[in-house]
Parts: sequence; C-alpha cells; structure tokens
Amino acid sequence: MERPWYKFYPEGVPRSIAYPEIPLHGLLERSAATFPESVAVISGESGYKLTYRELDKLTSCFANALVSMGAAKGDRVALFLPNIPQFLIAYYGVLKAGCVVTTISSLARENTLLFQLNDSEAETLVVYEHLLPTFLKVAPSTTVKRVFVTGEELSRPSRLPEGNFYDLGATLAKYPPESPKVKINPKDDLACLQYTGGTTGTPKGAMLTHFNMVSNTIAFSTWIKCKLAEEVFLTVLPLSHIFGMTTSMNAPIYTAGTIVLLQKFDVKVVLETIQRYGITVFCGVPTMYALIVSSPETQSYNLRSVRCCISGGSPLPPEVQKKFVQITGGVLVEGYGLTECSPGTHTNPVDPTTKSVKIGSIGLPWPDVDAKIVDLESGSKTLPPGEIGELVIKGPQVMLGYWKRPEETKEVLRDGWLYTGDVAKMDEDGYFYIVDRKKDVIKYKGYSVYPREVEDAIYEHPAVKLCAVVGKPDPIAGELPKAFVVLKDGAQLTAEELINFLKERLEPYKLVREVEFRRELPLTSAGKVHRRLLREEEFSKSSK
Repeated sequence: MERPWYKFYPEGVPRSIAYPEIPLHGLLERSAATFPESVAVISGESGYKLTYRELDKLTSCFANALVSMGAAKGDRVALFLPNIPQFLIAYYGVLKAGCVVTTISSLARENTLLFQLNDSEAETLVVYEHLLPTFLKVAPSTTVKRVFVTGEELSRPSRLPEGNFYDLGATLAKYPPESPKVKINPKDDLACLQYTGGTTGTPKGAMLTHFNMVSNTIAFSTWIKCKLAEEVFLTVLPLSHIFGMTTSMNAPIYTAGTIVLLQKFDVKVVLETIQRYGITVFCGVPTMYALIVSSPETQSYNLRSVRCCISGGSPLPPEVQKKFVQITGGVLVEGYGLTECSPGTHTNPVDPTTKSVKIGSIGLPWPDVDAKIVDLESGSKTLPPGEIGELVIKGPQVMLGYWKRPEETKEVLRDGWLYTGDVAKMDEDGYFYIVDRKKDVIKYKGYSVYPREVEDAIYEHPAVKLCAVVGKPDPIAGELPKAFVVLKDGAQLTAEELINFLKERLEPYKLVREVEFRRELPLTSAGKVHRRLLREEEFSKSSK
C-alpha cells in the first residue's frame, strides 16, 4: 500500500513506534517513579495540587478498596465526575484493580445515565456529590451495588444516603498505597468501555484495550513532540470524553507533564488560566478557539506560552485557525479521531513555520496508522487521490468492537479496517480532508451539499461567532440547506446580507435557503455544536 504522507512527516517523528506492552496505568507508575515530586495535576478552580507520588499512591489506595469490596477483574466501574483531581484517582485506580473504566458525561440526564449503567452492567459508581441526585432518581433500576461519593475537595466528607454509599476520601485513607498488582494482558484486556456520542443512533460502547490506549497516547505525544516533565496542559475538554481523556490526561501523565483542570469552558477563566500557569499545550474543539478569538477580553492577556494546540471533534474553520495563531504565536492545527480509535488517527504536522500545515485538512496519518478512501456504495474499491469516498482506518488503536453488539461490529470492522462513516478525500501528498459525516450530507435537488463547506464560508463573515448548517425537509427539493447563526456581541447581520456574502464563495446549489439567528446553539458535552439536535428540530417541524 502506497503511503505518500511519510514524505511530510515532521522531523523526529518516526513512521513506526515500538509500543511497550504495559497496562495503561503503567504510564502513571513510570512517571511517578521518575518524577515523584513533579506536580501531576492542579485543580484550576480550587488550586488543589497532587504530585506524581501522591497521585500514584491514591490510585493504589482506590484499587485496593475496589478489590477488597469485591470488584473482580473485568468488572465495569462507572465514573460520573467532572474535571476534578478525583477523576484521575478513580480512573487509574480502577485500572490498577484490573477493572474497566466507563465514563459518563457530567451533563448526562437520567435516561442517558440509566442506559449506560445498565448497558455496561456497571456494579460500581464513582459520583460527584452534586450529581448524586441524578443517580438517586434511577438507582433502583440499575445494576449498581456500591457508590463512592466525592465533593469538591477530597478531604471534605460528603453527606451520604443510607446503604452502600461510601465517602471516597475516607475510603482512600483506609487502604494501603501499594498497587494490588493484578495481572493484565494489554492486548486482550479492556481498559475502557467508551460510549460513542450517539450521533448515528443509540450509543454503543467501544471496547478499548490497554494497548489501544497506550499506543494512541504515545503516538500523540510523539507527534506533538512533548518535552518530558516540561509541558503544562490545559485540560478543559471533559475527561469523560475520549478526546480529553487521551490528549489531556493520558498524554501528560505519560510525559510527566502538569495537568491544569477546568470543569467548564469559560473564556475569561481560560484566558486567566493560560496566563497564570504558562500553558504550553491546549487541546480543544473549534467552538473553544472560535470563542477565544472573538472575545474582546483576549487582547488583555498574554497567551504567548502556548506552544501547541490541537483542534478536533468537528471541523476547524480556517479563519478561526489563522486568528488564533496570530494571537498566541503558537501552532494550532486540525486533527481527527473517533471513539473507536482511542481516538486519534490524523493530525497536521506541528510545524511553527506552518510550511507543512494544510489549512482545512485533518493532516497526515499518525505512525503505524494506515488510511485510505473507499467508494461510498460498496466500500470495497480504493479510490485515487482527489476522489470523495469513505475514510477507513487500520492501526494499533482500533477498538476490539462494540460491547454486546456483534452485528454493528461487523458493519464497521471489515478485513481489519475500521469504516468511519466520514466522507473524505486524500490529496496527492497524503493529506486527508473530511468532507462531512455520511449522515449529515444534505441532498438538495439531487446534489450533495456538505455542511462543513458551507459553515467554513459562513465563518469567514466577521460578524459570525458560531454557526451550524443542516438540511430542512422540503417536498420539492428534498432538503434545503438552513443555517443557524450566533452573532458576535454588538454585531448586526441580516439573512439577506449573509446569503449575498455566501453567493461570492459558494456554488448556487450550496447556498443556504434560510438563516435563523439565535443567542446560542446546543453544544455536546465535548463542546461541539450539536448538529443532530438542530436537524431533529427541523424534521419535527416538518412532520407536524
């Protein structure tokens, strides 16, 4: 198989990496042994800090608690926590006990929580005290046998309901800080049962092994050239999401960096945090970067410590990318991944000269990753550069399959290749471009309109802060492209003015036929604009 992308690999990045066959928590143990007094994690809200020695010991305490209370190897343990240090304590503790982590967004409602707990058959839950009422509403209908509750600070006791509810901090104090040394087979044993966002239907649990996660963590850290024990990561992506988990927790743990946690994205708080802690790496979604570049407060802060930013989760508008680089002096490049790949597979080279960065591209496949474009109909024909088809991927980070869903697994895993469901193309140099999701393509009078292309054009207008384009059902055209737009503070723009603006940038069939201005747009737990909800709104209206 021809791999033209190797010619454009960043200097120092190998084509292949000899990944150690160790459990995922082995990355923490290595850093704790080498840099025990380095700061591993800081809570941006409270200032609470843990060194690598302290974090490693606390995770062992939790592992011993789980084993003592009857959690067996392979059992699923659910984490229903925001970005607080206790997330890391619980996460690596679960792994040390030989159990499997399944994370639940802190924004999850009762139905989502109930579904995931029961689908994963989780018998143990670690929950933030403010989220406990949500769990209590569904508790009788779940498989959960024991619940660990934590507050904002580990040492603060939580008020506990009667039954098998335990204060996390008090529990840790009762158990020894030595790892229980459960035997793990990295290539076969699951580390995470990570649920997809459900954008194409009912959420499914991607079965990710220790080796999947370790290889992806090391490949990412190698690609962005992390400096050992020097990087400071801003972790505002939710750790419950695979993007944040790998790039903003496992990667800094592997490289003995410092993790600065924020529970939610607030522009002013983020700006203050970057300046205060000298953030060097900041992985986020396009919405975050768009809000930073459009904020009038940004100019009041020194963001020059930022070395590298990776945008993922959804397309990065070129205008946002250019402005962010101007403001910080760092590198912001677009990457790509999906839950089924632990998640990363592609990124533009992290090149300060930007000579090898192609704006609008998700970049090049990482070391040990093969990728190609196949025809949309059968998925069996490999397409040449420039042609649009479905992106398929093969590599050490690809999941074993979907939890308890053999038929769905067969649909996406074929002959060793993962079929992503993303419509894409590859150029002559081996750079890949996401055109859109298969499910998001708008069919207008027989034409295929890709929302991403239209959104990129809308973002070029200086008055636009956020936008999303979806198909609106129409009895004659099939679907009409409709734009939802949030304007920058104080900006004014009419639908007619925006459509005229787009006429200079898009072919006639790609033009939006309707514009709806809103104060805000629905966002996923990872901070992406939730296109599916907007599309469902339009389909709901048309059915009435």
